[in-house]
Amino acid sequence: MIPVLGFCAHSSGIGKTTLLTQLIPALISQGLRISVIKHAHHSFDIDQAGKDSYRLREAGAVQMMIGSKERWALMTELSRTPHAEDEPILALLLSQMDTSLSDLVLVEGFKHEAIPKIEVHRAEMGTPLLANEDENIIAIATDETVNTSKPQIDLNDISAVATFIRQWLKL
Repeated sequence: MIPVLGFCAHSSGIGKTTLLTQLIPALISQGLRISVIKHAHHSFDIDQAGKDSYRLREAGAVQMMIGSKERWALMTELSRTPHAEDEPILALLLSQMDTSLSDLVLVEGFKHEAIPKIEVHRAEMGTPLLANEDENIIAIATDETVNTSKPQIDLNDISAVATFIRQWLKL
């Protein structure tokens, strides 16, 4: 089974995406193949209105796959499935990934999932630590020392975050 590591924060705007956009190239440079699942709290669309794929999906297709020689994307309309949930289910999203293409799946968001997670915390935001309530948080990536017994990693030291992940993976 492919390792899954989440990145969570108390609220949006803390810097999860910024951290991941710097961390992914660092992990890739160390030979890891990375996939990402990102939680969205709102409706989103990766398709463009008026394009054929958009028109086919809007016509009622439950799933619409578009592919080219460079990439493919599968869009599933959960509102058209018999078991639609309020929030996407991480296990369902993970089951859609081709794990043969990756060594590690990074998950952004999904803070309530029972998966190993690194909490991204910025002291200046004044938000409480999730780590004090969530046993699945294995470390805190922070810009300032915080009161916790869990390991702390300098949020601004991408190499240190990458090293922690490689140690967690036992590489």
